[in-house]
Amino acid sequence: MIKKRVLVKFSGEALAGENGYGIDTKILHFISNEIKTLVENGNEIAIVIGGGNIIRGVSAAADGVIKRTSGDYMGMLATAINGIAIQEALEHAGMQTRLLSAINMQEVGEPFIVRRAKRHLEKGRVVVFAGGTGNPYFTTDTAATLRASEIEAEVIIKATKVDGVYDKDPNRYDDAVKLDKLTYDEALTEHIKVMDDTSIALARDNSMPIIICNMFEKGNLLAIVNGNRDLCSIVE
Repeated sequence: MIKKRVLVKFSGEALAGENGYGIDTKILHFISNEIKTLVENGNEIAIVIGGGNIIRGVSAAADGVIKRTSGDYMGMLATAINGIAIQEALEHAGMQTRLLSAINMQEVGEPFIVRRAKRHLEKGRVVVFAGGTGNPYFTTDTAATLRASEIEAEVIIKATKVDGVYDKDPNRYDDAVKLDKLTYDEALTEHIKVMDDTSIALARDNSMPIIICNMFEKGNLLAIVNGNRDLCSIVE
């Protein structure tokens, strides 16, 4: 068994389930069990969660009533809400967990410090990063790449609703072709929205592979961490 340090990025929308908003505890239960299998197999796991199930900064600021900076801070607070929910679900499943926030919220989480995050991982705790990067105009995708680079993770897994990257929307086109492997430059120049451009460029600069997979297939995360590349697409 080879221990791996992995950062898993979940979208906030994924937590909403069929409701489209809020937090579905059934989804939390499923995610926590999938993470537990990774931990039980000796892996060090960090998580970044989005906030789109509660509010998205860009959408909140769309009509100009709310400034973009304020909208983005509202989105960061949404990731903290989701982070608390993930932490609770993981602990309910029997794991030790720490919530580290880029925005100081001492009552609910520790401040983000790289050395502290690494130490928690070394001790077998699941680390949940909340608050995005702590700065407006940056997405949680960029936060995921930044944190993965800072903690020296081996790979980012972006857990989505599809089993990889396609040349067009597989939910709309029957002839959509799965792209098993792309380079960072291909993802950028061909505008394949694996993650936003800033996060892909940061991953390229730090040689951080990005794996895209279906989070709703039981056992997928463990199989991928163990080397199964048939269940995903990879950008590297």
